[in-house]
Amino acid sequence: MKNILISGGSGLVGQRITELLEKKGYEVAWLSRSRQGRKSFLWDVEKQEIDPKAMDWADSIIHLAGAGVAEKRWTPDRKNLILDSRTHSTQLLFSAIEKSAKKPSTFISASAVGYYGFNTGTNLVDENSMPGGDFLAQVVIAWENEVKKMEALHLRTVLFRIGIVLDAEGGALGEMLKPPVAAPLGSGDQWMSWIHIEDLARMFVYALEKTTLQGVYNAVGPNPATNQQLTKEAAAAKGKPYIGIGVPGFALKLVLGEMAAMVLGGNRVSSQKIQKAGFEFEFPELKGALKDVFSRKS
Repeated sequence: MKNILISGGSGLVGQRITELLEKKGYEVAWLSRSRQGRKSFLWDVEKQEIDPKAMDWADSIIHLAGAGVAEKRWTPDRKNLILDSRTHSTQLLFSAIEKSAKKPSTFISASAVGYYGFNTGTNLVDENSMPGGDFLAQVVIAWENEVKKMEALHLRTVLFRIGIVLDAEGGALGEMLKPPVAAPLGSGDQWMSWIHIEDLARMFVYALEKTTLQGVYNAVGPNPATNQQLTKEAAAAKGKPYIGIGVPGFALKLVLGEMAAMVLGGNRVSSQKIQKAGFEFEFPELKGALKDVFSRKS
């Protein structure tokens, strides 16, 4: 299982997974619309085209591709792109694997804690909890349904419902700390289930190597925090001023539209299943995770 094919490899998580795999002696290639400065195979999700040699080469696939959920306002076209980029890319991979004489042994896919809905309150949700009924939950359900079809091709299939990824180079932390002064969003009481980018990348590698792992796992750290706690700790770790007065919900709705529900709600998500499967977190505590994140950047 030496050749690992990654979709979405140029993203923050994909790059870190690639680095870890290559350090361990794996050969890594990315699926890309254009030639990268590394080994890559061409694909075009919109045209449903992929280099057939990709499947001949790949021993396992890590599937991360999908349009950014928080990058742009949710117009009807943007919402379609968020859904289609995930379901259509998975369908293309399924079709390519089905047609290939040589099949990968393992398919590991990103998913999201958005499966549980925008706001699950203080309840601790796990992999058996009911899905939400909002837009993001419907996207994740459709996405996971496509991924689970890989099992019919006799591939060991793992799905990671990813929470808020802590990384200094981008993602949620960058957005939270963009204003001159850090402040909680809305009430600040909403739960945020976070994971250090290093632990997330290690989790994908762990799933690749632990062949008994199969099915859905929450990719979150063991100690969720409220929005207020996370914002305050992040501001302290970065040396940024913090005020405890929350940005009003109505102001966020004016700026973000429907997307505001994503930051005004929250999920308290359990990591017990992946821990019981033997995965150990390097950064289980928020303070230590944030300190490491910002020290890496400097």
